[in-house]
Amino acid sequence: QVQLVESGGGLVQAGGSLRLSCAASGRTFSTYDMGWFRQAPGKDREFVAAIRWSGLSTLYADPVKGRFTISRDNAKNTVYLQVTSLKLEDTAVYYCAARLGYEYIALSPAGFRSWGQGTQVTVSS
Repeated sequence: QVQLVESGGGLVQAGGSLRLSCAASGRTFSTYDMGWFRQAPGKDREFVAAIRWSGLSTLYADPVKGRFTISRDNAKNTVYLQVTSLKLEDTAVYYCAARLGYEYIALSPAGFRSWGQGTQVTVSS
């Protein structure tokens, strides 16, 4: 099982940017599809973005399309989420997640079973 540690969260003004990172343990990182999810206070956790194990396919939730970019560096066992044009409603704890890529034909928000501890992103007006 892969271990995940997020970093890069913080307090930022609306319209600002951050880069979230998720470092994974183990030598099989390149076999995992990676995803980012978030949970705002009082709300359910929701899907944000995902990237295929190869890095050749990405998927985004509608609210973040055009503002967030997911990427990965398999040599560094790290996945990133570049968040730009931040809005107040982006305030949440952001979680990194992993699933075994070979178990799935295509990228989707489903099946992520390994989770990090989360990193807080707070957007102020």
